[in-house]
Amino acid sequence: MDTTTTSGPGSTSWLDWMNDSPLGAAMRGELWLYPMVEVVHIIGFIVLVGSVVMFDLRVLGLSKDIQVTALARHLLTWSIAALLFIVPAGLMMFSAHPHDFASNDIFILKLCLIATAGLNAVLFHVGVYRSVEQWNTGAAAPGVAKLQALFSMALWVSVVLCGRLLAYT
Repeated sequence: MDTTTTSGPGSTSWLDWMNDSPLGAAMRGELWLYPMVEVVHIIGFIVLVGSVVMFDLRVLGLSKDIQVTALARHLLTWSIAALLFIVPAGLMMFSAHPHDFASNDIFILKLCLIATAGLNAVLFHVGVYRSVEQWNTGAAAPGVAKLQALFSMALWVSVVLCGRLLAYT
């Protein structure tokens, strides 16, 4: 992947710009900043993945007395709040070592898994979730919904595993 700009002589890549930014320097230079930002990122992922797994478990048939739609509305708030922690914290950590992350296969895999999980969620909501009133309470979700829930959980667990592997690559 070519990360250079084409603005003329002396141009640098956006990775160089991010690396040389005050944020990148602070993330590398301040003793407690990177670990604190990482904790915020991890807590955000705990909330996001926890919300997703709780919803997916409901789709798989646990707690059938809870309406799927009510649980979805409740957990969406938590998921959005988690993203408000995850994304900025992730960008801050990326700024500390952008070249290393951009060339790390595990990091690229993590981003691809996140994109796939997002696509799976979109397909769930524009697809089988449109018939949710038929299986909202007390009824089994359609097979495709259950498959998407299992796929979702596998994807998010894989994202977390990739995140942990980044510390060792």
